[in-house]
Amino acid sequence: MLSPRGLLLVTAEPEQAAFEAERDQLGLEEIPLERARALWPILGDGVVRAAFSDETLDLDTDRLLQGFLREARAAGAEIVTGAPVTAIRRTGEGWRVETPKGAFSGGRLVNAAGAWADRVAAMAGLPPIGLRPLRRSMARIPAPMDPSAWPMVEGAGESWYMKPDAGALIVSPCDEDPMEPHDAWADDMVLAEGLARFEAHAAMEVTRLLASWAGLRSFAPDRRLVIGPDPLEPAFLWCAGQGGYGFQTACAASRLLAETAGGEGAGLEAGIAAALSPARFR
Repeated sequence: MLSPRGLLLVTAEPEQAAFEAERDQLGLEEIPLERARALWPILGDGVVRAAFSDETLDLDTDRLLQGFLREARAAGAEIVTGAPVTAIRRTGEGWRVETPKGAFSGGRLVNAAGAWADRVAAMAGLPPIGLRPLRRSMARIPAPMDPSAWPMVEGAGESWYMKPDAGALIVSPCDEDPMEPHDAWADDMVLAEGLARFEAHAAMEVTRLLASWAGLRSFAPDRRLVIGPDPLEPAFLWCAGQGGYGFQTACAASRLLAETAGGEGAGLEAGIAAALSPARFR
């Protein structure tokens, strides 16, 4: 599920304050540029400082998803896709959710609707918590050589990042543009600006894209996850606000949600359940 990757932080002259703050926050070791170039052979001449950690890992997201699906199906869950929710109503036994593929009923309703989570809450008669969907764009570009051993590379101040991907490179401008919930797509100008920032730190020119896409990363007002029963309606449970850390937090978040749904004490560190509870917005 996890494999070594490493994280290299680089900076050009105007970004040194942001570099130092991020280096310290992430616990990275500042390294000579010669070592940085050995780690990332296309390090550009504009880079003046670098920091590194070999403790950063790659997560096999497809394997994680398939594992969750197998566990869910083994427990009797039915996976229904292409079924947008059209109505939600409270019943004497719990909840009834209407979709074009039929109605589904249950004693508890878990709101894991991502960018649409506030809208789902409204359909259930509950006030929103103020989630903000923010677009994050990605470009996949050809690599000038085999990048499989390269670390993930990030520009100071999270102005861009790059990581190897199946023989190519994924580059993101690290955009956080507010959006209404929708099936997002990458903006050409945003990608171009991010790729220009990447080129300012790399000894390569981007001449074509292999692919591009975007997604919506949804944040609560305090940018923390929202997990657990809504105090206004305990049978309505939130699993939202993951931002850009849904995969990394999925195992612990699902465990916490299951424990709170079952009325058990949270098995995580004391105080985490309270810090992530939707009660902080009520």
